[in-house]
Amino acid sequence: MSLSGNPHYNQDYTREQIEDILNIIKRCVEYDRYSISKGSNRQENEDFIREYNLRVSKQKEILMSISADDFCHTLNNTKPGYEHEILYVFVPQAELYNALDVKETADIYIKFNILEMPDGNRVVVISFHKPNRPVDYAFR
Repeated sequence: MSLSGNPHYNQDYTREQIEDILNIIKRCVEYDRYSISKGSNRQENEDFIREYNLRVSKQKEILMSISADDFCHTLNNTKPGYEHEILYVFVPQAELYNALDVKETADIYIKFNILEMPDGNRVVVISFHKPNRPVDYAFR
């Protein structure tokens, strides 16, 4: 499925631009300047983390393993007052163990928001779950 016809999805990036973004994201993850959104409006994230018993160390390992090849697109934040923010979508694969302790390869839909704060960048992982629709990678 190509997203090129959707004006909300942007794949118009070079590999180098995405690698620069990933460097910012990974630096934030490395220094624990990130959070994974949870709560009632992010139940899908909580369910995914619970389903695969993903401890914080495994969550961090997944985030640190993302490459430019996993990049799909960006989109503008649609939350009122935050329309200027760009959200970055990646779908890496990871070997995970499900609730029955069976190893499986899972696609993980990860959507990032990079926040520029007075004391440096922070990353919010808005989505951290299986994809809900087919994905279109920008560099594959």
